[in-house]
Amino acid sequence: MLCQRDPDLKKVVENYGIPPIWKREEGFATLMHIILEQQVSLASAKAVFERICSICRPNAEDILAFGEDGLRSIGVTRQKAHYIVGVAQAEASGEIDFTALQSMSDDEVRRTLMQFKGVGAWTAEIYLLMALSRADVFPSGDLALQIAAQGVKRLPKRPTADELNGLAESWHPYRAVAARILWQWYLGGGRREQQRSV
Repeated sequence: MLCQRDPDLKKVVENYGIPPIWKREEGFATLMHIILEQQVSLASAKAVFERICSICRPNAEDILAFGEDGLRSIGVTRQKAHYIVGVAQAEASGEIDFTALQSMSDDEVRRTLMQFKGVGAWTAEIYLLMALSRADVFPSGDLALQIAAQGVKRLPKRPTADELNGLAESWHPYRAVAARILWQWYLGGGRREQQRSV
């Protein structure tokens, strides 16, 4: 349906295939992983996450025992270690209940997650999309989405988050599907082709 409405997205699917779901488990571990992904490559964040998992279980109890110093000792930045331990403390104290997020609206989930230091709009949107599988969320602050939108829509410059939000309005109520298609373009080689044509 979305591709019928937007020929540019349809072309991406035709050229690069139907994007995978990229589903993640709900809960603390996924939110920690997303915090690690902030402003770094996915590969770098995955390496650090796997290092954590090789030392302790990625749950609030073990992370609190490991502590900020332990996280920093294996390559987590001071800032992100502080954020992760803060979220772990919130879950351990009952301040956040990840299971309860399932029954909340998108806006309620955003408000709940963004009350914690280090969890901004991008992090909350990625959690909504990847862990809760919400259909109409769009992390417009995502650099890869901005680059992909510029290429797919043949824009003269990379759109800002606000500009991308405006563009994404036409994809409502399937903005998460549009995001996955744009990521498919980015990961599938569209960016490399765009760079070669410049």
